[in-house]
Amino acid sequence: MDFRKNALDILKETSRTFYIPISRLPSGLLEAVASGYLLMRAIDEVEDHAQLDNATKAQILRIMSLNLQGGTEQSTPDDFAKGLEAYGDRLPEVTLRIGEWALLAPPDIAPRIWDATAAMGDRMAVWAECNWEIHTEADLDRYTFSVAGAVGLMLSDLWAWHDGTQTNRMQALGFGRGLQAVNIARNHGEDLQRGVSFFPDGWTADDIRAYAKRNLTLADAYTQSLPKGPARDFCQIPLALAHATLDVLTHGEDKLSRSAVHAVIDHLIGSKR
Repeated sequence: MDFRKNALDILKETSRTFYIPISRLPSGLLEAVASGYLLMRAIDEVEDHAQLDNATKAQILRIMSLNLQGGTEQSTPDDFAKGLEAYGDRLPEVTLRIGEWALLAPPDIAPRIWDATAAMGDRMAVWAECNWEIHTEADLDRYTFSVAGAVGLMLSDLWAWHDGTQTNRMQALGFGRGLQAVNIARNHGEDLQRGVSFFPDGWTADDIRAYAKRNLTLADAYTQSLPKGPARDFCQIPLALAHATLDVLTHGEDKLSRSAVHAVIDHLIGSKR
């Protein structure tokens, strides 16, 4: 089975933002980053599922985590999807095909990616059980670490595995947190409609944007510290889109327009030619 082609097809369907920087990565690193992205997207779709109650979400997330923890060199795609068949009519394709994404990664780095995703699944289960109750900035820090800061740390490990690139892990944490905080600011209205708020008590839109900006400062330092090459090229696109989104939110717009997204991406890609 051509896991790489299937992965790129699903990536293109689920996120043009990440499809472009991932598809431009060199062989080996492409498979590793695509594996990590799709595994985490698979569990993220469970967290955000509109028709599943929180207890069911937690149960599914823990099943996925345990399957990843049980991965070995002999594992098959079905091994990573055990227990999901009972929810097959309610889960999206990217979640049901988790085994393909797990085996997409090169074997010498795959266990690191499985570990990061398994840990994220367990953390998401905890947040589902408490209905994502966030009252303080410390709670927000915990949540943004759980679902995004840890992604920044995993990416740093992938850069080091690929070519020895060393990074500042605190800045890597800010990279993930900053992107997630921008998502929280952008999606606040939709989140409220499903009975969830990621704003600490008393926080306004200005407060969450300030939180995002503080973390994006770390993200800027992280990206600028990367040597010219695939890691830096990858990080620049989502970071530029996060800054552009924060700018339009500050000016009262709901989100970055599709044409603006294309303009940011085309500018960055064109500058590399």
